[in-house]
Parts: sequence; C-alpha cells; structure tokens
Amino acid sequence: MAEPQIDKIGLKVGLEIHQQLATNKKLFCRCKPLELEEYPILFSRKLRLAKSELGKYDPAALFESSKSKQIQYFANPQSSCLVEYDDEPPHKLDQDAKNTALIIASALNSNIFDESYVMRKIVIDGSNTSGFQRTMLMSQGGYIDVDGQKVGVQSICLEEDAAKLLKDSENTREYALDRLGIPLVEIALDPVDGSPAFVKKIALTLGRLLRVTRRVTRGIGSIRQDVNISVTGGGIVEVKGVQQLDQLEKIILYEAKRQHGLQLIAQKLEKIDLDSISKDQSVDVTSFFSDCKSKVVQKSIKDGFIIKALGIKNFAGMFGYEPYEAIRLGKELGQQVRFFGIGGIFHSDELPNYGIEQDNVDKLRVLLKLEKNDGFFIIAGPKDKIEFAIDAVINRIKAAKNGVPAETRAATNAGDTVFLRPRPGSSRMYPETDIPPILVDKQELEFAQKNIPKSWDETITDLQKKYGLNLQLAEQVFDSEYMELFELICTKYQNPNFVASVLCSTITNLQRQGLDQTLLKPEYITRTFDLLANDKIAKESVEIIFENIMSQKIKTPDDFAQSQSSFGDAELEKFLDEIIQNNIGIVQKQGTHSVGMLMGMAMKSLRGKISGEKISKSLEAKITKILEK
Repeated sequence: MAEPQIDKIGLKVGLEIHQQLATNKKLFCRCKPLELEEYPILFSRKLRLAKSELGKYDPAALFESSKSKQIQYFANPQSSCLVEYDDEPPHKLDQDAKNTALIIASALNSNIFDESYVMRKIVIDGSNTSGFQRTMLMSQGGYIDVDGQKVGVQSICLEEDAAKLLKDSENTREYALDRLGIPLVEIALDPVDGSPAFVKKIALTLGRLLRVTRRVTRGIGSIRQDVNISVTGGGIVEVKGVQQLDQLEKIILYEAKRQHGLQLIAQKLEKIDLDSISKDQSVDVTSFFSDCKSKVVQKSIKDGFIIKALGIKNFAGMFGYEPYEAIRLGKELGQQVRFFGIGGIFHSDELPNYGIEQDNVDKLRVLLKLEKNDGFFIIAGPKDKIEFAIDAVINRIKAAKNGVPAETRAATNAGDTVFLRPRPGSSRMYPETDIPPILVDKQELEFAQKNIPKSWDETITDLQKKYGLNLQLAEQVFDSEYMELFELICTKYQNPNFVASVLCSTITNLQRQGLDQTLLKPEYITRTFDLLANDKIAKESVEIIFENIMSQKIKTPDDFAQSQSSFGDAELEKFLDEIIQNNIGIVQKQGTHSVGMLMGMAMKSLRGKISGEKISKSLEAKITKILEK
C-alpha cells in the first residue's frame, strides 16, 4: 500500500517542549529532586472529578474518572514532603526556577508579563496527588530561528512536573513522588507545514538553546516533546511523551498516515446510518459462548466477566478496511477499550478466528438478527466497566464518520501512537487560591537580559578550544546527557578526547546491544574515571566495567577493581617471557612485526588488568633485545 504524500494532505505540526530546570529544588518547596530506590512512605488516594469554575466537566478528566482506579503513592522524605503529599499548602515559588524561565523567555524574544497567576490544571490520572498540576503563563510571542526561518513562539509557562509512573494495573496505579514538583518550562510553538525533518530540526535547535543556558537538566525523561498534529479537515491530535528526536520523525510520519487513513475510512462510512446505534441494543451473550473453544473467551467467563455483542447495520467490512498498512477502525476501537482494563474487542471482519469458529459466528448473527452486509463486535469485561467501554466503542464508531477525532495519544518506542484520552477543554483550568500573583520586577528582567546565553555555534567553538575536541565530538558531547559529567571528569582525568568517546560512543554501543543504561549511574561513571586517573585500572577496563554494570554482573566499579588480581611488573615480565618463548620461531622469522600478534595473545589474558600501552612497550623492548643478540 502506498504511503500518503505529505505535501498533499495539509499536514501541520506544532511542538510543545517540556524541559526540567536544574534548580536542585522543587517549584513550591525546598525538597531536592533525587531519584531514589527506597520508599518508606506509602499512601493511597482515589481522585474524584470536580467541576470547573463555570460548573463544567473537562472531557479528559471525565474520561479518566470513568476508569475508577485506586492510586498508590510511594515517597521518600529525602525527595518529597507534605507539599507533595497534598497535606500542606505550597511554599513560595522557587526564585531560581523563575529566573531561568525569564532567561529562556528573553532568549526567545518573548513578551514577558509583569504579573502572572498560578493556575490549577485538572489532572486526575493519579500523576498528581492533589488532582491538579500548578502552572503559570510567563510570556507570549517571540520566535526561534531555524535554518534562517523564524518559527513563532505561542507561549512559555512555568509549571510542576508530574509524579513518576511505576506500575499500571487493571484496578490500581502506582507512582513515585521523586519527580513530582520539579520545575518545568513548557514552550509551545506555532504550527508549521509538516516536513518531519524540519520539525526534528526545530526540536533540536530549541533543545540546544535550552542547554546552552546551563540551567536545564539532561538525561532520559528530562525533556519531552508533545506534538500537535493535524491534516486538512481533521481534528488536532496531541501526541504526548516523545523523548527522542529520531522517534519524533517516525511519530509524525505515522500520524500523517493514520489521520489520512481515517479520512479515507470516513469516506467509506458516508452512506451508513450510525446515529441509531445505542448500547441498549447490545445483547448479553455470556451464556451463548459458554461452550466456545476460544481460550480468550473461556478465560473471560472464568474471571466472571460479562460478554456482550452489538450488531451494526451495513457495517460489514468496515472494521477491517485498511487504506494503509495497519490503519484500521478495528484497531482504533481496541485501543479505546484497553483503558478500561479490557484487552480489546472481537469484530465480524476478523472472525472466525482466535478459537471462535464459523458455527459460533453463524449462530451469533442469527441471535443478533443480522443480514449478510451487517457487522458486529463482541466485548468482554467486568460488570462495573463494560457499560463505559461499550459507550466508548459506540462513540468512536460514530466519530469515525467525521474522520480524525481530536484526541490525546501516547507515543510508543516503535514510532507509532496509541489512544490515551480525549483532548482537554477550557474547563480544565481554574485559579490557584493558595498562591498570590507572581510579580516580575525591573531587576529580574535586567538579570534575564544579561544572562541570555551565547549562541549554539559560539558554545561549541568554546568547547572545542577548551578541550581540544574536533567539531563532531564537541557537538556529540554537548548534545548528550553527559555534558556536565564530561566537564567534571576532565578536571581529574586529562584526556578529554578519550572521555568524550567513552560517553558518546562506548555507552551508546553497549545500549544498542540491549544492555540497561539506567544501571550506569553518574557516580559509577565518575568513579571509574577516578580509578583510571589514579592508575588503579587500565584504559581498557573502562568499557569492561560499564558492560558488566549494564549487564548486572557487578554493581560498582570498585567491585571490578577488587576482583582483578594485581599484576605487578615482575608478574608481567614473566608472563610476556613465556609468550615469547612459546612463539620464538615467529619472533625470529617476523622480527618486530611479531609484536602485533603477540600483543593480541597477551591482551586475551591481561585486558582490563594492565594498560595495552605498557604491554606493547614491554613486548617491543624484549623482542628488540632478542633480535640484537
């Protein structure tokens, strides 16, 4: 199947960048944003839906409330306090975070307000203990220059980060409060015509501008791109949680295909009457499927689920119609119900299958009084959720007639998207009553102007000069999550090129082999280079240590250093003498050219214990002496 032509479907893309600020404090308390492994405090909440000031419910919050999940929070007093537990009012706004937001706004030529009001943004998915996120609009307008083109800035907000999701099961969600309350800047850009490569360049340029301030955090999860994507005639789809630039380009291409595919599906549905579909027409078929051979169906019955079926007139072929590969209405419906703890649906275009036989299908069609051109779907779920799920499926089928519904979706690592919830509306926000207006005085504006950072090009040039790096390596280091770590290590270990190569290439290569980078904590990296600087390990040991930590063979660099038997000069001399004597014929025949081969033999046993340079020099000296005799 051909892919849609991007330039002909009216693709538009708007970026929202969420960047954590490196203040070492949270936004409304003095807790430090530490990533911890122990949580001595555990408490539970069940968040309930509240109306806005005008007495309306936000659609996104309404959807989340229908899941009716119990929320469990894990906390450590080292990284959270009563403010995060929602047992104490917020403290005074962190001044460092405010200054950083003003510097970023100034760097983007944005118009800063002299007075900002903290707002509560309703969030009841459990990611905030209070049921809302605090945010404030700091400025509007401005632009960023990308390859000579000015991309407009819509708004810049200062807000709290959400709690970290640990686990999401059918009836409960678990969050850690380490991250809750960390200050973020949210930068919303004007939409641009949708070249995915150009959008990627915008994100890269803006990310670099933020990093040159030296006031933002780095690493996985510290910067997130939300992407607003639309095609001509469709609703705006917000894709949340894009963390990698390569992923960003794939997401845009996938959404372009999905959204245009949904418009083609809508054209097929034009003449079908969908308005009359109602959940009242659904039929309880639990007993009907009691002797069905499907393992999925039998497990649902065993779990006490109710199974319901609903027929739709003239809908045959519509669930499975596929204008582009993997773009189907049936897939969209399956994603809708998963958020009610339901695995998915079966529909008439994919049956018989999954253990449901043709005889089951024929009898079901008779039960539902369906004609040849009619379709149906089957859904199983708990009694308290199945009605919500059927409503969601029916509403999505009806919305399919209009093409692309405005909704919020989540990015996946594979580069596609899945349904998350409806788009929020204006009823989501209301004023924060516990915090007075935030004023911006003349001195703060002057401070922001004076601290606008150097340009990206100037910063890279300075980095090259200071550490003797080539252009490519300097850019790799600065764009990586390890920039501050690189500078710290270079104060003790005087080989910047080796350090940069390890941080930008070695770790990445190990990660590509499937090893877990999150196990390699910053303190383990710095400790490894400390051992190297003090001649406790060889250069070759660095990659071995990182590989062993990332594969959970050892926990710390010191574990490796202690496990290696010390090889003194006398032991080395004896070891090399034995290798030379065992290969004396090759030495006599090849002379000094035999060093390379003997070096390889020696490194098989000595790699990581003694530096290769020392072994090579010793071998050369010994072979030269033998040849002279």
